[in-house]
Amino acid sequence: MLDKSIPYFNIILIRKYNTKYCEERLPKWFHYESFKSGDEVHWAEIETSVLEFSEESEAMKYFDREYLKYKKELSERCIFITTEEGQKVGTATAWWNTRNEIRVPSIHWVSIKPDYQNMGLGKSIVSKVIKTSIELDGDKDSFLHTQTWSYHAVGIYLQAGYKILRDGTFGKYQNDYEAALPYLKEKMGKRFSIERDTMTLS
Repeated sequence: MLDKSIPYFNIILIRKYNTKYCEERLPKWFHYESFKSGDEVHWAEIETSVLEFSEESEAMKYFDREYLKYKKELSERCIFITTEEGQKVGTATAWWNTRNEIRVPSIHWVSIKPDYQNMGLGKSIVSKVIKTSIELDGDKDSFLHTQTWSYHAVGIYLQAGYKILRDGTFGKYQNDYEAALPYLKEKMGKRFSIERDTMTLS
């Protein structure tokens, strides 16, 4: 769930190639499923549940505009966590952004429904999409955009080998590192050394 009690600032993270990561196993009673036609409904439901969108119809329009034209890629790259009963409760996508007409690997839309958070599902699906990205795109520098509202998720990304970018970005995202830093320190300082987990893009 996003914490909208603090200001919104953009955060850019990078996982450098050859960075080791731990393959986290899903907890019992859950399994992965790849995207299939119609799953955009479940994606919209999950993203709306964590307050990324105010309405599921808004999320559906976004997904249709940004992703549905890439149906083959979606079946390989968009992943869901599903319960034994068949309910989709989490998602993440091993996608890309374009820089000078070249695809740059990036992780999109990591989300777990509120009732299923704090169960290790976030760590598991982040490791799954890292593995998927490496399998599909090779082990390259991979990026991730998030925001101060998602500081809980930032901790998961840091544990998975990502670093916060002090400057620089990918795609068209803005990097608000200096503005975001005080809020990351306030919310995460007891568990992480933010400066240690920060790097400059070279």
